[in-house]
Amino acid sequence: MNILGISCFYHDAAAALLKNGVLVAASEEERFSRKKHDSGFPINAIQFCLRKGALKMGDVDYVVFYEKPFRKFERLMMSILGTYPRSGAVFRESMTAWLGDKLWLKSLIQERLGLPSEKILFMEHHLSHAASALFCSPFKEAAIMTVDGVGEWATATLGVGHARWGEDEKNEITLFSELRFPQSVGLFYSAFTAFLGFEVNEGEYKVMGMAPYGEPRYEDKVRKLLRLHEDGSFELDLSYFSYHYHTQKTISAKFIELFGEPRDPKARFVTVKTSLFDDPVPPTRAELEKNQYYADIAASIQKVTEDIVIRMANHLHKRTGLKKLCLAGGVALNSVANYRLLTETPFKEIYIQPAAGDAGGALGAALYVYHVCMGNRRRFILEHAYWGETFSEETIASFLQENNIKNERIDDEESLMDRVVESLTAGKVVGWYQGAFEWGPRALGNRSILADPRRAEMKDTVNIKIKFREPFRPFAPSVLSEKASNYFDLPHPEANYPARFMLVVSPVKEDKRAAIPAVTHADGTGRLQTVVKETNPRYHRLIEKFGEATGVPVVLNTSFNLKGEPIVTTPENAFNTFSKSGMDALVMGNRLLTKAEG
Repeated sequence: MNILGISCFYHDAAAALLKNGVLVAASEEERFSRKKHDSGFPINAIQFCLRKGALKMGDVDYVVFYEKPFRKFERLMMSILGTYPRSGAVFRESMTAWLGDKLWLKSLIQERLGLPSEKILFMEHHLSHAASALFCSPFKEAAIMTVDGVGEWATATLGVGHARWGEDEKNEITLFSELRFPQSVGLFYSAFTAFLGFEVNEGEYKVMGMAPYGEPRYEDKVRKLLRLHEDGSFELDLSYFSYHYHTQKTISAKFIELFGEPRDPKARFVTVKTSLFDDPVPPTRAELEKNQYYADIAASIQKVTEDIVIRMANHLHKRTGLKKLCLAGGVALNSVANYRLLTETPFKEIYIQPAAGDAGGALGAALYVYHVCMGNRRRFILEHAYWGETFSEETIASFLQENNIKNERIDDEESLMDRVVESLTAGKVVGWYQGAFEWGPRALGNRSILADPRRAEMKDTVNIKIKFREPFRPFAPSVLSEKASNYFDLPHPEANYPARFMLVVSPVKEDKRAAIPAVTHADGTGRLQTVVKETNPRYHRLIEKFGEATGVPVVLNTSFNLKGEPIVTTPENAFNTFSKSGMDALVMGNRLLTKAEG
């Protein structure tokens, strides 16, 4: 049984392929199109999945779309009618988009993939999210929470799921409670994302990164925008927002009257806590005060969002009595909130698959059809994120030879590791390109840029000279799973799935912060990745060797891309990014490339 799941036409289009209930391949379209957050029909991702599965389109039994377009169109029309005439521009823009492709999605899939209509299925958006977590998790039974911007009507759901591993068990997902548009945690957070000068659906993690530079001094102001109930449900005061009737703006004049002028997206973000690196222009007192205000706003919206999620989770536990939680939707990528879920709710185990946002809906839709619609028993747990395309040693060698690129082949793995560790300890920055690229937005050791976490200056070096991005942005520590508890206050790190996927921010132990300053954020935390030997032995061995040389089994890890670009996919992508940046060395498979000194 071959089932292909797809998501597209909002953001982060993707495809995922199951063979008899086991994931074979999964990728976002952006990795192939090289257009960040590409929302178009994921034809390249689909072709990759078929390639990796050694299938032709005719071998696919079902194609499943991750949501129901007609129900989404209904919500759009009802919202337009309810806010007319302010929504006139939304109506014009929506008609162009929906009458073009979105409303006729079944016909589009038939045309693009050459499939009969009976092979094309549609799944509800939040059921796709729920299935993407439950049927990837190791759980037999779990509470389920999905939280995002909006699907068809739902913006958050609570429920329970059962997974069939044996003959007498069943697969079932029951979503018994939902929050509906325009009440939305994700859109609430996105409104502040826009206010703080970042792009909606792209810059939310920047708000999370900015928050530790401030204090939640304006929490009361933020809470004025909503009425929050004990179960985590709420009603927004929509007079402060415009996302429900405007094509571009998310906040109203009343919001600006309360919070002041939005931050200029082009302005630098500097506070007394941020580094200026080698900026020759010192900030003025007025600039510092203005930026501190925005940092405090970021801290305030982050705190209120966390509190909403915690209330939802506590209510869910009270209703289900379960100790295991499956979490999905774009808000599940808020790794700071995830730590509070682990430490401030009765849930003892949490599972989040690495592509928790809309891309993951492609995987969830396929999993739901296989397990619930067809009643098949479980055969798969998503233990790692390496589901993208692999480029062989021969392919790498051919690329280097054809382009006359100088490199050194090192077949002995221990010798290769020694060379990389030597570079890192000497203060050099290394591109690390290995195996299959990752599923989801995080680089987890196969498409990574690495540096020495012991050197405080590495944070500025990598942000400014390598990634060409804002200097306030934090970096992830990749740590050996078995050593994580020595460095981080994280419950059960070896069994903690969110930590494997860089989906939890944990306090760095106070006595270790001086040891790893480059990956310790302004508030003493780190968005860590625990590296498990069984799922990535080469990356694990590299960190182990670095630990043997330095006494610190941690490396600085950031995604292998430049600002505004998707993570690299091909050897050509990797080399181009290496060439354009200040990286000192690049390891592609067993090939080592270095730049000339000086």
